[in-house]
Amino acid sequence: MTESKHHYDERSIEAVYRVIHERRDMRHFLPLPVQPAVLQRLLDAAHAAPSVGLSQPWRIVRITSAELRERIYDLVQQERQRTAEALDERGAEFLRLKVEGVKECGELLVVGVRDGGTREIFGRRTLPETDVASTACAIQNLWLAARAEGLGLGWVSLFDPQALADLLGFPRDVRPIAVLCLGHVEQFYAAPMLALERWREPRPLSELMCENHWPAELPGAAE
Repeated sequence: MTESKHHYDERSIEAVYRVIHERRDMRHFLPLPVQPAVLQRLLDAAHAAPSVGLSQPWRIVRITSAELRERIYDLVQQERQRTAEALDERGAEFLRLKVEGVKECGELLVVGVRDGGTREIFGRRTLPETDVASTACAIQNLWLAARAEGLGLGWVSLFDPQALADLLGFPRDVRPIAVLCLGHVEQFYAAPMLALERWREPRPLSELMCENHWPAELPGAAE
């Protein structure tokens, strides 16, 4: 097998895979500040993400107002109740889960997606959702960099997008897709929290990958 001449040294390669597998969606935080230099490195990492057509559709709002943080928390709690109602028999179980760390985390970031509309044709003519995919890449960059720095990050999606956009004065072509809780943690979860709480078990790669065509035995195969 031919090894690429561009590969990193062995320790660096191991570190990349380690941070990928040790990343967790964190909900429990210590009330400690994030050093400004570290926050800047994390934001730079997010901004280094790939984007379709170099559109860079992500927009990041750092929340430093205690009042705004409280109001964002209220929006999350409102949607938490609505989600519990929609889950029917699993509603009570869902309400026992800790699904956010908005009040405790050292930094609160809201990430929005700018809709390129007809102005961004490159890569979006047939797949307009690539603006969301590009923004998710920026969030993942920040997530992995945070884990390498020893900080936890949790992606909160329980909120009414329009209510949050109105609260933060977003323009009409930007919509929020994430409230990110970032900060110090006592420890990282040994496995995804939802697996530890027995909400859902992760599926193995073998169930999610095929070759050339969709095999008949996989869920979703055509009848």
